[in-house]
Amino acid sequence: MKILKIGFLSSFLLLFMFLAGCATTPKLTTESFYVPARDAGIELYVRNKRPEGVTKFDPEKIVLFVSGATYPAESVFDVPLDGMSWMDYIAQRGYDVFLMDVRGYGASTRPPEMSRPPSENPPIVHTDVAVKDVGAVVEHILARRNAPKINLIGWSWGTAIMGGYAAQNSNKVERLVLVAPKWVRTTPFLVRGQGAYRGVDMDSAKKRWLTGVPQEKQKDLIPPGWFELWAKSALESDPVGAKQTPPVVRAPNGVIEDEQKYWNAGIPYYDPSKINGPVLLIHAEWDSDTPAYMSQTLFGKLVNAPLKRYVVIGEGTHTVIMEKNRMQLFREVQLFLDEPK
Repeated sequence: MKILKIGFLSSFLLLFMFLAGCATTPKLTTESFYVPARDAGIELYVRNKRPEGVTKFDPEKIVLFVSGATYPAESVFDVPLDGMSWMDYIAQRGYDVFLMDVRGYGASTRPPEMSRPPSENPPIVHTDVAVKDVGAVVEHILARRNAPKINLIGWSWGTAIMGGYAAQNSNKVERLVLVAPKWVRTTPFLVRGQGAYRGVDMDSAKKRWLTGVPQEKQKDLIPPGWFELWAKSALESDPVGAKQTPPVVRAPNGVIEDEQKYWNAGIPYYDPSKINGPVLLIHAEWDSDTPAYMSQTLFGKLVNAPLKRYVVIGEGTHTVIMEKNRMQLFREVQLFLDEPK
């Protein structure tokens, strides 16, 4: 009898845990729309995911993603690797999650220069322009949700964009997350390109991705099928580039010119001391694009952040978001977002 009783209780507990697990994973509503930029004729693509049936959120629960120098946000934050994207992960925890493409990327308006050969025009879409585009989308979201503040998450070049926006508009930023933070550079910049924009093929993308990873660790870094699923999403974001041979993702070169003007010249693009909200910096061990000295230096300059944290993830690269250890990144960011004031 005793054994039967324990078995019954164990089954009951397992059933309860299963039902509780189901209850904590809500269905999500996905919505896509365009926000007018502050310059006439420019439309900025925005995607939103949130728990089904919920339209009102506290500022602590609203998040906006912006991507890096080469790939659109949807191919970084919303690719369902192993059935779930980072956007899904946060939204399933009761958050109102947005991503956006600055002009020249993804589904946002491509400047007319991108319809011509790159050599015919100088670099386009500089960081100043990207910060202005983020500002337009933030204002739209704040009005849409009737909220005073928003959480910002930037990756790679997106950390310069979000850091720059937060330094100028700290009163509108609830919390700031910078993944693979950029700062003044003493090592080579891995992005190359001349003219208005560049085209990146998938072989070159993977080579850059694995830069700095020990040879014996490269095979297991990206789970089977993940790179191919990401590459498909990236190429689908640029139908024009995808028709080239080989297929490419086109990306504006303003970021490369800014690299020379600011970071390579020892001139920070923004002043971290003007950021007065909580900040999380996350860096991965094998990141050759934004090495550890950048985030370590930036951390010391966040002198007015009431809470600041620096996390290092082992066995990850600049693109740890889409690698075997991505759940470590997701959990650390979620801990920071969920932490009470």
